Amino acid sequence: MTSIIEKRVSLHKRLGEHQQQNNALKSQIAQLQALANIGTVTHMIAHEINNLLTPLANYAALALNNPDDKSLVEKALEKTVQSCERASKIMESMLAMADGERQEKKNARLIALVEEIFTCLCRDFAKDGITVKIRIPEDLTVWAVPVQIQQVLMNLIFNARDAMLPRGGILSVKARESSDAVQIEVADTGCGIEPGDLKNIFESFFTTKTDGKRPSEHSGSGLGLAFCKKIVDAHGGCISVESKPAEGSTFAITLPKPQ
Repeated sequence: MTSIIEKRVSLHKRLGEHQQQNNALKSQIAQLQALANIGTVTHMIAHEINNLLTPLANYAALALNNPDDKSLVEKALEKTVQSCERASKIMESMLAMADGERQEKKNARLIALVEEIFTCLCRDFAKDGITVKIRIPEDLTVWAVPVQIQQVLMNLIFNARDAMLPRGGILSVKARESSDAVQIEVADTGCGIEPGDLKNIFESFFTTKTDGKRPSEHSGSGLGLAFCKKIVDAHGGCISVESKPAEGSTFAITLPKPQ
């Protein structure tokens, strides 16, 4: 009997020690996860800044290359100021999200948000052989943080353009509403996504732009779509993709209406 009791005491002691070790490991994992989150957010911010620098550089170059055209220079500078203001809003939005702050949602006209994106991009897609088709009802609104939804759509539009280079194609942005939600689709006729990659497409640091098969102007960081999902999830919505190699991709976003 004494031997059994001693064994039980010894077993409980070892279990206690293992539990302490397990708790210590969990604490270390939590600390490492926090550091990983900081790194991910930093990379995401750099990714978005890079997206915004392109139109800013284009506007500045337009003004410098046409110093005698006062009207054109003024227009380019106005667009530069607008883009800087939008960049500031995006950075505030991203930092607030990183800090876990709640941001104000409101009803925003979707067509106005999309048109502002294309204005900010300062890029004539027709020069790339890309036809842009926008089919969004004039009075359709989304209940969202406007600048965050613009970030999502800008990322999807950039990706669609990259997927269609250099041969061109059709980029379509359309939306419709039901009784309880708004559905938005961004579709392209580009190179598509391999079936094996679809399940990982929204994971952080996963990218298809570094395999040497795509003619994109830049390699991907693998954060654009991960960030899109984070924003859509934070709005209580969902994002999905359907794609076939050589046929194109369609990204679908569903945003709930306020009840």
